[in-house]
Amino acid sequence: MKIIKAGQIRSKESVILIGKKNSPFSSWIKTRQDKDYLKFCLEQNKKQFFFNQYPRWIFVHLIDEEKEGIVSLEETRKAAEKTCDLVNARKIGSVAITSLDGEQDHVLAFAEGMALSNYQFNKYLNKKKEKQNSLNTLKIVTKDITKKKVDELDQLCKAVYWTRDLVNEPLSTLTAVELSKEIKKMGVEAGFGVEIFHKKKIESLRMGGILAVNKGSVDPPTFSILTWKPENAKNKKPLVLAGKGVVFDTGGLSLKPTHDSMDYMKCDMAGAAAVAGTLYALAKNKVPVYVIGLIPATDNRPDGNAYVPGDVVRMFNGSTVEVLNTDAEGRMILADALTWADKLNPLLVIDVATLTGAAHAAIGKYGIVAMGNAGRKDMESLKESGDKVFERIAEFPFWDEYNELLKSDVADLKNIGGRYAGAVTAGKFLEHFTNSPYIHLDIAGPSFNKTKDSYRGKGGSGIGVRLLYDFIKNSRR
Repeated sequence: MKIIKAGQIRSKESVILIGKKNSPFSSWIKTRQDKDYLKFCLEQNKKQFFFNQYPRWIFVHLIDEEKEGIVSLEETRKAAEKTCDLVNARKIGSVAITSLDGEQDHVLAFAEGMALSNYQFNKYLNKKKEKQNSLNTLKIVTKDITKKKVDELDQLCKAVYWTRDLVNEPLSTLTAVELSKEIKKMGVEAGFGVEIFHKKKIESLRMGGILAVNKGSVDPPTFSILTWKPENAKNKKPLVLAGKGVVFDTGGLSLKPTHDSMDYMKCDMAGAAAVAGTLYALAKNKVPVYVIGLIPATDNRPDGNAYVPGDVVRMFNGSTVEVLNTDAEGRMILADALTWADKLNPLLVIDVATLTGAAHAAIGKYGIVAMGNAGRKDMESLKESGDKVFERIAEFPFWDEYNELLKSDVADLKNIGGRYAGAVTAGKFLEHFTNSPYIHLDIAGPSFNKTKDSYRGKGGSGIGVRLLYDFIKNSRR
């Protein structure tokens, strides 16, 4: 899928018109039959309708004027998903998008919704061509939107595509080593650096959390360092992103039930994918911000040498952790990444992880659970970006009293806090391993859709990329 800036619409080219109820349709709707149908749709308050002007189609989206701001833009993105289905059903390969009233934001939102709706993961279908979407090009035709803006949107959508591909890939073809290789490919294509630590290096560094989780696996772990440092970066100290890269999670010896729990755990590296996708978008669009991504990766399996409940693990920072649940593995590997982040003297550290069922249970698929000790400016800016791209953030409390739930009799702390406040105690566990300003993002709810969710699709949603890109690009640091 390609989004391009175009100068004009050809006479036989299919078109999407973005407008309002009182917009001027006269140059597009000319026959009496079409005028009558337009009048009917407007009287019935229809927001989407279309005309067959053989050999082209005219699709209309009317902006919901009863809703305002970010909510109205989200409605436009969702409407684009419906139009995308109509376009592909008619085997249309290219379509132009234009505005009847100069609504630039809604044109871009519609294009974004169309592009993200058009994503498919058909890699393993034998009859791939039969199910392949026909739409391959979106043309934005409006003088008020620059080519630079269109290209930026195109690269951002490609980053989400990359992210979704990684999340949707099964363990059989995406081990920790293969994940690192894919990230390396992304770096080569986009222009950011990638350094990969393999098992011997991880052992030499004594990254105990990663090694403990990896003990039950036949495949080795990796630790990837992604660096985007343009010459014109406006920050000398890096902003660090850490992504959980558990490429498959059985729960270890604390085994998950298969149905509705383990069966989609290929998505447990969605945080890692989001970090890689964000670096891709930043580098492709040459955003002048110094950013480092850290991705610890392994699978979590119950092999004969797997770590067990009751084990005490010495972590990378020297702390000891009593393991009470081997299914609380994401925090174990992220803890080592956060310790590494401190070595980089960062401005801010943000981790992204499918970390807890508690976060999913609390707010469902409708947003991201966040918490942290960073200044209010950073958290509020992140929330603003979340609202803007509609990857909304629900901030949870981060009171020090929650640390009491992590106290252990035999180690410095334990890896679970008990029955209550599971999402928060997971965040407090991670806080123990960093001395930097810190924000924790739990994307367990919205990272993977078992059924189609508008333009977010089915399967990996790619959540986090658009949020972090907007936050970093508009950082006021």
